[in-house]
Amino acid sequence: MTRTLLWLIGGLLLGGVIHIVAILTLPLLAEETTWSRISALKAENRMLVLDRVTQGTPNPLRLDPELSYGVCKVDLSNGPAYLSGVLPDAFWSVAVYDQNGVVIYSTTNRDGIGQTVELGIFNAAQTRLLAQQQIDIADGLLIVEAPTNQLFVLVRLSAPHEAMRSRFEQELSEINCGPRT
Repeated sequence: MTRTLLWLIGGLLLGGVIHIVAILTLPLLAEETTWSRISALKAENRMLVLDRVTQGTPNPLRLDPELSYGVCKVDLSNGPAYLSGVLPDAFWSVAVYDQNGVVIYSTTNRDGIGQTVELGIFNAAQTRLLAQQQIDIADGLLIVEAPTNQLFVLVRLSAPHEAMRSRFEQELSEINCGPRT
């Protein structure tokens, strides 16, 4: 009886370990990820307004159809990236993601920064240069330190009325994103 119980407990423990290992390694084997979908959009160093999500059409990024989205892919290996411009006077949010889809920074217009967004994204080495005052920045620039060089920025806008959506998306497309020239 005790021998059977020990085999049962051992089998459950081994099954649990195998289950956990499988769950943790399967995402690493996925070929189609958020990063691969963002990379396919050709949004390097520019704000790309995403097509509106409509009912019955594929929604691989799982976007909310009530919001307008802009995405920009940046690479910090050649220098810092900046996001700057004026967003509409309605709810908006900005989030910076790493390649794994993890948010490393997020803010909204409700954080008291108004309609103007001025964001500088730096890697660790660039942040050290910034601290040593070897990189000039403008007053009021929000500083984000990224743990990796490959990132994407997602801006969400919520138009109060559907009639305003196209104007909001036009303003979103005018946001500057990428290295300063």
